[in-house]
Amino acid sequence: MNEQVAVTGTLESADITRIMELIPHRYPFLMIDKVVDIALDHSAVGIKNVSINENYFQGHFPRQPVMPGVLIIEAMAQTAAVLVTTTLAGEADGKLVYFMSVDEGRFRRPVVPGDRLHIHVAKIRNRRNVWKFKGEAKVEGVLVAEAVFAAMIMDD
Repeated sequence: MNEQVAVTGTLESADITRIMELIPHRYPFLMIDKVVDIALDHSAVGIKNVSINENYFQGHFPRQPVMPGVLIIEAMAQTAAVLVTTTLAGEADGKLVYFMSVDEGRFRRPVVPGDRLHIHVAKIRNRRNVWKFKGEAKVEGVLVAEAVFAAMIMDD
């Protein structure tokens, strides 16, 4: 792969059907419903509508349902994977995006059913097949979680 991807531009959004074409995740582990404001090779915003019907609420504080923080981080990673596969276009065919590291993870407030997560991811850098991102999750403009994470693009 190239040292730096030279693709630039903006794609308005990717709906759930397009997301499932770009990344292999499926229910119950698909953590984003839509990706908007995709700036190729730069940033994107994932949207997750948090519903009480999510299977993890059955066992994660059932009397006080809270979305697990690790799943918020996973939503960041899936948003970044959509950004990467969209940026790489055909170069990403037959490849998967794997987590390598998560750093500086912070959880600011609980995410509960009825919340709408806006997951902002921005590329910090990429070298060959390794990409590093800064992610922030917000509900109604309020920061609820953040992390820096890296992922590797590999053959499926």
